[in-house]
Amino acid sequence: MKNSHDIIALSSIRFGTSGVRGLVTDMTDEVCFAYTLAFLQSIAPPSRSRVALGMDLRPSSPGIAGVCAAAIRYACFEVDFCGILPTPALAYYAQEQNIPAVMITGSHIPFDRNGIKFYRPSGEITKQDEVDITQTRAMMPDVIGDVSLPEINWSAYQRYVGRYVQFFPPQQLAGLRLGFYEHSSAARELLREILQALGAEVISIGRTDEFVPIDTEAVSEQDARQAQQWALDYDFDALLSTDGDADRPLLGDERGHWLRGDIVGILCAQYLGVEAVATPVSSNTALEKCQSFAVMRTRIGSPYVIAGMEVLTGRGHHLVVGFEANGGFLVATELEKQGRSLKPLPTRDAVLPMLALLAMAKERNIKLSDLSKSLPSRYTASDRLPSFATEKSQLLLHTLATSQAAVHDLLGDLCGVAVNHDQTDGLRLFFENGEIVHFRASGNAPELRCYAEADTQSRADDLVRACLSRLNT
Repeated sequence: MKNSHDIIALSSIRFGTSGVRGLVTDMTDEVCFAYTLAFLQSIAPPSRSRVALGMDLRPSSPGIAGVCAAAIRYACFEVDFCGILPTPALAYYAQEQNIPAVMITGSHIPFDRNGIKFYRPSGEITKQDEVDITQTRAMMPDVIGDVSLPEINWSAYQRYVGRYVQFFPPQQLAGLRLGFYEHSSAARELLREILQALGAEVISIGRTDEFVPIDTEAVSEQDARQAQQWALDYDFDALLSTDGDADRPLLGDERGHWLRGDIVGILCAQYLGVEAVATPVSSNTALEKCQSFAVMRTRIGSPYVIAGMEVLTGRGHHLVVGFEANGGFLVATELEKQGRSLKPLPTRDAVLPMLALLAMAKERNIKLSDLSKSLPSRYTASDRLPSFATEKSQLLLHTLATSQAAVHDLLGDLCGVAVNHDQTDGLRLFFENGEIVHFRASGNAPELRCYAEADTQSRADDLVRACLSRLNT
């Protein structure tokens, strides 16, 4: 009889920085069933109850969701189907209900790929949980049963809307005219509802039935130009969007200039008045330079940020959050502002940081573009080389980490002398002139990512373009 371990081992579908992901053609019914069954057998509580199930708007997501529903039923759980909604909305609901959750999403990666994210009742699974899932030998059925999806339970959607409508004061965003680039975001109904409930005027822009792979760390030139054109056409106070499953924000100012996710994270943490922040090594060093928080640097990926937040709370900090360079914001402890409390949500979230910055700008009576002027002048940029084999990335990083001459040959005329490096995640090179270049193989796709930090935005942009150009020749 077949078991989940053997099926997973023979598959090309693997855990990345967040969930299992791969080509849709490789995410066969058998593989998706095996991963879901192994998750439930290795992680879920012994008392059989419900499993929350949600999905994004990718064309392949309903089919995968149906197979996962079959696995949930086979494991003797009830399927609590929450429909199309943001990943953090599903996670928040599962946390409140104290039940496991399964989210069908490939987040920001191209539409020909997809993925599955798994949640314990207490939150995201850990890296050790991933190992346990792949090693579990759950016995598989000869034939996958009923793959139908039950009627949608709207409670997860409604509770997530209530989370923010209750935390921010009534009419907090009144008077703001907001452009909402909806594309194929799983939040395109929900975010509009929250914004309007808080008093904002919302203009819908760019809704599409075709999946759009928005990467908030590597905004395409087309999306950058389009945002600036929308600013001219619609005269809004801000432009909002998210990636596919709405756990990463994309926030643009009144000129249509997209704000970097790590800057959004720093400003959100300041608005919330927190004590300590966990963030990956790739985030802007303005975090330390502003001297507002205790800081814990981690590897890239929400499981590592969550582990960092746990270290900070263990050290006695009572107001702890985390964020990633993509802008996804995590809340480790209960927060309070203006007499209103916000419960923890230790998974990436796009809605909180966008609302926080809009509220901050309105309270200060300044434009969104002026918010970052209070921060130290450090600027970051990032982009990626698609179709860059993982093996090729690993060889490059090893060569640069072990050879000063290789670093000089690649970047010497561009950045000068490298004085230090950090291999916490990928290879982060520190140069004598204060600039930083960071290379990292993607954990979700055959891509090489490049991050840069400098004293001006144009210089950071130039560094990324130049580095990727040299590696692509």
